[in-house]
Amino acid sequence: MRIVAIRDIVSPIRSKIANAYIDFSQMTASVVGVVTDLQVDGKPVVGYGFNSNGRYAQHGLLNERFMARLQNAKPETLLDAEGLLDPAKCWAAMMANEKPGGHGERSVAVGVLDMAIWDAVAKAKRVPLWKLLSDRHNGGQYDDKAWVYAAGGYYYPGKDLEALQDEMKHYIGLGYSCVKMKVGGVPLADDLKRIEAVLKIVGAGERLAVDVNGKFDLITAIEFGKAIQGYGLRWYEEPLDPLDYLAHAALATEYAQPLATGENLFSMQDARNLIRHGGLRPDRDILQYDPALSYGLVEYLRTLEMLKANGWSPRRCVPHGGHQFALNIAVGLQCGGNESYPQVFAPFGGFADDCPVVDGRVALPDAPGNNYSGFRRPSFSSSETLASSALSAAANSSGVEGRTTAPRSRNRLLATSSLRPATTPSLSRVITALGVSIWAKTPAVVLPSNGLPPRSPKVGTLGSSGTRPRPKVASARSLADCRCGIELVS
Repeated sequence: MRIVAIRDIVSPIRSKIANAYIDFSQMTASVVGVVTDLQVDGKPVVGYGFNSNGRYAQHGLLNERFMARLQNAKPETLLDAEGLLDPAKCWAAMMANEKPGGHGERSVAVGVLDMAIWDAVAKAKRVPLWKLLSDRHNGGQYDDKAWVYAAGGYYYPGKDLEALQDEMKHYIGLGYSCVKMKVGGVPLADDLKRIEAVLKIVGAGERLAVDVNGKFDLITAIEFGKAIQGYGLRWYEEPLDPLDYLAHAALATEYAQPLATGENLFSMQDARNLIRHGGLRPDRDILQYDPALSYGLVEYLRTLEMLKANGWSPRRCVPHGGHQFALNIAVGLQCGGNESYPQVFAPFGGFADDCPVVDGRVALPDAPGNNYSGFRRPSFSSSETLASSALSAAANSSGVEGRTTAPRSRNRLLATSSLRPATTPSLSRVITALGVSIWAKTPAVVLPSNGLPPRSPKVGTLGSSGTRPRPKVASARSLADCRCGIELVS
């Protein structure tokens, strides 16, 4: 099994939604396809990966360092005893000559590729990723179903309490028994009204979590904690800067109910520092490390081993990200559950059609890999997003039509029960196009396997002017019109 090509695109997932700390008006994601020479059922095995929302696309790092290292490595050094790609060896090749520390953007780039490699390996063995993880790393044990919750409740222009309630009603109608909402972006009194409005829909406090996204200082976090203590919420998430471990320890002495954090810690070492110094309690608190953002599953396995050595159960881990990769991990490694973004950050959020949510739980099928082929339904609340770049990029080489089928409109949709699907291609069709795409005459951000665009007299070539050719930039027509999250603008 050899890597013969790696493709990447930059996909916009921007929207007018916001949490307490950032908005998503310029948010992007990296999507990669790792193409191998191994064929299954007459087709080449291609692994796919993308980064979770909240961190931007890593096109530069992918092409300058990590994709290049994989492609330049001696093929035999990346294989296991079966002749298949070894994710740990691939990870070591990507991280060669990298200094320790400084975990952040590069962890996202490595995580995207790591996801694709695991997808390819599971497909090569013709097993779902959760089964591969169970057999290799969990003694054959796995969960029949994973507990999941719906993350939403974002701030949005003009979104009142009734719209917030309608959104939560919709999530309950989809089968979720627990929801999460954003807080910290408006005055305390207004947030309390928002919380109480949602509690009228979901009922008990244990069916609602709140997320501050690291906005508060310690004093504000304590005051907010005191204000919500009586609600008995599922958890109080990221109230403080994720790297301020001492403040977390102080807050844990004041707030007795469950805290949750970790999604913005991107290495085993940072995760360990939280456990050592953050004052978190293994009997109640939730750890939300995101495999896709934190150097991938290879590093996540190290993090789980560290947690076990420090008296923490994997059941306290509920990964951030809301996608199939983390869902497979939660099932195969028996974590405490998984986040979900139904109808937000489409087509990357939410789960496949054959993974319905029933009473707050999801059972995974036996489809090989990460089961991206299970995405057959139209993407919600997004008119073009990934489709406009990936499909058009592949049009000249794969026979996939380089356009979307979404009707042009000026509709803007709030995340309420009135959400309706835009007729966009499914995620499976989009990533299949990515896997076989080459440089094409298209305005999308797509590079060939060498990481550089074709030579052009307009931008010069490396050596002639001493500058590197500029990547082809998406036109405003193709990408600036793209919207994701809970807004449709096409």
